[in-house]
Amino acid sequence: MSNALAPMKLDDVHSGEHGKLIQLVSFNLAQEEYGVDVLKVREIIRMPIITRVPNTPNYVEGVINLRGKVIPIIAMRKRFSLADADHDKQTRIMVMDVGGELMGFILDAVSEVIRIASSEIQPSPTVVTSGVDQECIAGIINQAERLLVLLDLEKIFTQDERRLFSNL
Repeated sequence: MSNALAPMKLDDVHSGEHGKLIQLVSFNLAQEEYGVDVLKVREIIRMPIITRVPNTPNYVEGVINLRGKVIPIIAMRKRFSLADADHDKQTRIMVMDVGGELMGFILDAVSEVIRIASSEIQPSPTVVTSGVDQECIAGIINQAERLLVLLDLEKIFTQDERRLFSNL
């Protein structure tokens, strides 16, 4: 029996592969819900002590040592020009593979892993609010009582920014 809902990568969303199952990790940021491809997520950790690095963009909180590897930590609220908020017991760092580099992203809370059919993803609107760059929005998911913004983290940073992170 063939599985019509076989897992696929987020990259396949706009390639005409409708009806395939996509798994996403959903998270909260400034009372909005976002999702990223589960295959990009390496792990989710509690807030450790972050070592500040001078002369970095304001959204770079610093670096952490994760099992012997130095990982840059990005404050997603600052990256998306959202209001700053204090960290609490729900605050997490999601360590993800972005362009072959591991990076940590500070999030207000991580919600769940969800499965959706690729046909449920609608194109992103032409006018984007809340400070999220248009290029990094892969689509919008409308499920019952909630809207989820699907992010493409490969497009969240410029090449120059990626070079900076690899030098940290």
